[in-house]
Amino acid sequence: MSGRKIAIVTDSTADLPPQLVKARAITVVPLTLHFEGRSLLDGVDIRPSEFYRKLPNVTTHPTTSQPAPGEFAEAYGQLLTDHEEVVSIHISEKLSGTYASALQGAEMTDAKRVRVIDSQLASMSLGLLTLAATEMAAQGSDAESVAQRITAMREQVQTYFSVATLEFLRRGGRIGRASALLGSVLQVKPVLCIRDGLVTPLERVRTFDRALNRIVELTREVDRGHGVCVIVGHADAEADAERVARELEPIAETLMIQPLGPVVGAHAGPGVVGVGCYPADILPLKIKPAASARTRA
Repeated sequence: MSGRKIAIVTDSTADLPPQLVKARAITVVPLTLHFEGRSLLDGVDIRPSEFYRKLPNVTTHPTTSQPAPGEFAEAYGQLLTDHEEVVSIHISEKLSGTYASALQGAEMTDAKRVRVIDSQLASMSLGLLTLAATEMAAQGSDAESVAQRITAMREQVQTYFSVATLEFLRRGGRIGRASALLGSVLQVKPVLCIRDGLVTPLERVRTFDRALNRIVELTREVDRGHGVCVIVGHADAEADAERVARELEPIAETLMIQPLGPVVGAHAGPGVVGVGCYPADILPLKIKPAASARTRA
């Protein structure tokens, strides 16, 4: 046995830094990006920087697909040789077929030993939930306890973000309830969230700057007196993300800045800035500071 009873699995839409994935022994099953006539594994065959550099010049909108059940089955099979159980946490099933694929993969291996969870979240928030699961596993929790706690935590993980344009969400079919904002004559910037696993509009403000201010304010409201665990995600908007992180630094128990991967970026579009966060008293992660998150785990 590896000494760790439980293996933690997620998918590439969790957008976690490779160093942290390695340090916490997380297995990441990649989605596929169909881009410029090629099928590329998210975060493996194409990194965020390359994707955002090429995106403005493409003639065909990139599309994405979930991993095949067999890819999950293979990952679970390998992990079960030296772990007792697997907890596998994935992007909202309302946004992707990944969760359904993972369930089928579990059936193909050993469904009693693999627990598949629909995070009802995406990107930064899915990353936080995955990190929380690794923390629980390291503390010796069994798969049942981890699955129960993670399922209970979903409600308390907030996702706030703004997009430079709604066009990418519309084209990719991931616009959810924010479709109500399409066709707005005024040049407004939406403040969006994820509710019940769907992209949902919260507010409209006049400028992107104000949208970022609202994201900071909303994140501060999540603090219950013990700080917040925060991942600031961005799609080729590092300066904006760093500004948000700077403003959240005083209340952040955990703080990271992460580029959104190509699959999430294909649906959100360049210029997105957002946060995933939860009250730190639920489960501190002790990952800080943001400035060094890109260079060390």
